[in-house]
Amino acid sequence: MLDKLITGAIQGMSSGQGNATNPLMQVVGALLSNGGPYGGLAGLMQQFQQAGLGQQAGSWVSTGENMPITVDQLTKVFGNSQLQQMASSVGMDSSQFGGQLSQMLPQLIDQLTPNGKVPTGGVEDPLAALSKLFGR
Repeated sequence: MLDKLITGAIQGMSSGQGNATNPLMQVVGALLSNGGPYGGLAGLMQQFQQAGLGQQAGSWVSTGENMPITVDQLTKVFGNSQLQQMASSVGMDSSQFGGQLSQMLPQLIDQLTPNGKVPTGGVEDPLAALSKLFGR
């Protein structure tokens, strides 16, 4: 089901309907992009490491099984106010947003790192990269 959500969101982004289709993907795309608030995928991975969740985030990059992450753990990474700000930007409450982000982020990072490592130059446009991966 999540694959369908991601694919649908990417289709909407590539057809210019990204805002209407899934604003959550725009927030996630911003988190993962090199120009994002954490400095791209590598910076985001470092943020997880600093929050004591490097093992979970590392599992998403590796070629093995993706470890789950909870809303409480995401709050440790981003902080409550940042999570609330991201949630309000997409018109959700923070627990609903955190729940969707906890489901989406591991799979997206897994898809962006098919060789088991963070790309050296980061991911300039994560939504475009995901579009290619999903053949859209």
